[in-house]
Amino acid sequence: MTHDHDLVLRPTQAQIDAALNPPAGRNGGDLVVETLAALGTTTVFGLPGQHALGMFDALRRSDLRYIGLRVENNAGFAADAYGRITGEAAPLLLSTGPGALTSLAALQEAAAASAPVLAISSQIPTAGLGGGRHGYLHELPDQAASFRGVVKSVHTVRTQSQIPSAIEAAWKSALTAPHGPVWVEIPQDVLLAETSVPVVTGGDAFPEELPPRPELTAVAAHLLSHAERPAIIAGGGVVRADASGKLRQLAETLQAPVVATPGGKGAFPWTHPLSLQSWIEDRHTTDFLEDADVLLVVGSGLGELSSNYHTFKPRGRVIQIEADLGKLESNHPALGIHADARLALQALLETVTERTDPTASERVRAVLAKVADRIAAQELTLEQDVLASVRKALPADSPSFWDMTILAYWAWSAFDAKGPNHMHTAQGAGGLGYGFPAALGAAAADPTLPVLAVSGDGGALYSIAELATARQYDLPVTWLIVDDGGYGILREYMTDAFGEATATELTRPDYVALAESFGVPGVRTTPETLEADLTKALQTPGPSVVVLPAVLRMFAPTHLAT
Repeated sequence: MTHDHDLVLRPTQAQIDAALNPPAGRNGGDLVVETLAALGTTTVFGLPGQHALGMFDALRRSDLRYIGLRVENNAGFAADAYGRITGEAAPLLLSTGPGALTSLAALQEAAAASAPVLAISSQIPTAGLGGGRHGYLHELPDQAASFRGVVKSVHTVRTQSQIPSAIEAAWKSALTAPHGPVWVEIPQDVLLAETSVPVVTGGDAFPEELPPRPELTAVAAHLLSHAERPAIIAGGGVVRADASGKLRQLAETLQAPVVATPGGKGAFPWTHPLSLQSWIEDRHTTDFLEDADVLLVVGSGLGELSSNYHTFKPRGRVIQIEADLGKLESNHPALGIHADARLALQALLETVTERTDPTASERVRAVLAKVADRIAAQELTLEQDVLASVRKALPADSPSFWDMTILAYWAWSAFDAKGPNHMHTAQGAGGLGYGFPAALGAAAADPTLPVLAVSGDGGALYSIAELATARQYDLPVTWLIVDDGGYGILREYMTDAFGEATATELTRPDYVALAESFGVPGVRTTPETLEADLTKALQTPGPSVVVLPAVLRMFAPTHLAT
């Protein structure tokens, strides 16, 4: 019996002739860029280094667009955002040792957020591999060991003939649910040596599907169909699987209220009658979810933020759909369904029976009213007005990228993303410096829309060098810097915990003058003029900077009172 996958297409005579007579002047680096192009890559990010020059020289002979950032970590953030926006594996070209290691924080964020990043690094020459101390520049005893605990998979190349297969395997790994960063490393001499390996003309790296087990979805559908108070938590897995439409259909069929995690922003319409929005850090929301007799968790591991800092204690039956096997039932016992969110939601839609619940939307309104009353009692008008101004200024279809800053912490709960895959933050790993370089990656993915980056002054200082990148490639990113003179959230945490803050105050530059020194227009705004200034900046082609001097406060947490 012959199966379709047993069939091998016979090469044409022209293909045979081309393979037997590859063009002269190619090296191992050409095999890298040819493989990327064959897989459908159009854009790569990175930073050159001595051992990686073979790859970068090969870019000159290719049609790939190169976006070069000034710091490897920022290049990783840009690739992360490109992967989130396009759903493609974003190549990140790096050099050995210090260059590679500088990308680690960005790769950790990509891993935490399940962003598909294809990191390809050089290595010391083959003769130096094996852990001996040969004294090569950038030498590490085992470079890949530094990345194994961070990335999804590691792929090591030792000869030129391994390059196409290794990159294809890594590409497939990055795009198989759950998405994530992967690591490929190739020795310097392998990249530089002339090659007789035929030109790479085709790629077959389709990601594997992750369907749910039918016996599990049958039980889940029965539980949901017969629940008295079902509720749904929508995580980032819904967004990554492009399953927002199916989630809405299921919620409406079941009349189940939905709350989105910070990573699941936009997975469910903000103003829908069943929408609990994103107030997952609020005790009123936590109480509501605990009261559900059947709770469906889709694409979330119920980690720290999504569980109101692990104070969430469900009393009903939990059904958890999760593509990451390590997150499945890691925090709460559940009917665990290891599957891609889209495929699992489709299976449920085909099996559940419709529920009627005339009180569902009324109960949602009651929870949101309690949340609003709690916030209103804290006299946080400035913070709410600033966030509202940002929302009004930002076009509904434009993506936004938020650093770890007080305004972003507000946005996790209170910002209407206006749609799936529109709002992204660094809350996965929680590192500083994400917002601006990530926004540059998003602008590279789709330069037809203005992109917003939001940072505090502390996070901005991680990324200032990328103003040069924004100007060089004329990327339409408006960078809002909320300047409060230090690490504002840490200042607040330390003051609350110890009575005073230490090491949180910063000497910082004149951000407007600094932006203008890069040829990027800048403006200093106020809370009253923010909406107008931000609107104008977003409507102006190319990069821009808007600086808001303001000291913002966080709303009071609810998890400390339990």
